[in-house]
Amino acid sequence: MPWSYSDYPASMKNLTTEVRHKAIDIANALLEEGYEEGRAIAIATAQAEKWAENRDKPAKQ
Repeated sequence: MPWSYSDYPASMKNLTTEVRHKAIDIANALLEEGYEEGRAIAIATAQAEKWAENRDKPAKQ
């Protein structure tokens, strides 16, 4: 099930808005590639946090 900016996994609720949006975009792309939901969420969250870190942005609220 693809996620939206208003309907996303509970595990992403503590991410900042910008990082959560990035994680949702990544997770949806992974789903399109055939990843299972749980795996897509984990990978997307980790990659979005790394993306934020590389830009000196806070990842969590």
